[in-house]
Amino acid sequence: MTAPDKYTDGRNKLKAIFGTHGENAVAALEPVAPDLARQIYEHAYGDTYARETLNLRDRSLVTIAGLTALGYPQQQLASHIRGGLNVGLERDEIVETITHMALYAGFPAAVNAALTAKDVFADLDAHPQETP
Repeated sequence: MTAPDKYTDGRNKLKAIFGTHGENAVAALEPVAPDLARQIYEHAYGDTYARETLNLRDRSLVTIAGLTALGYPQQQLASHIRGGLNVGLERDEIVETITHMALYAGFPAAVNAALTAKDVFADLDAHPQETP
């Protein structure tokens, strides 16, 4: 696949997962770090998320687990929780994944992730007209 195709395909994949929230997040990077924004479209979503072995739902669950394990990227975790809901994850599956990660990532990381999930769920409950 050529770079322009990866860019376009990556933008489309990002939009399929996150809707306008994802586009807005990458657009915020473009003025300060245009190459980083391009790499997110081309590599993260045009290459990695385009692979067929895992579907988007499974990729979202794995990503939530990984971000939970890191323990600190709460903004990205919140985005991926929204995206996971958008591609078919249920709230209880997200919470169970975070709870399970306490065994491997530690309780502080899991607590931070659970509180992030709580905030995302509360925001979605307060604004039900928005897509996750």
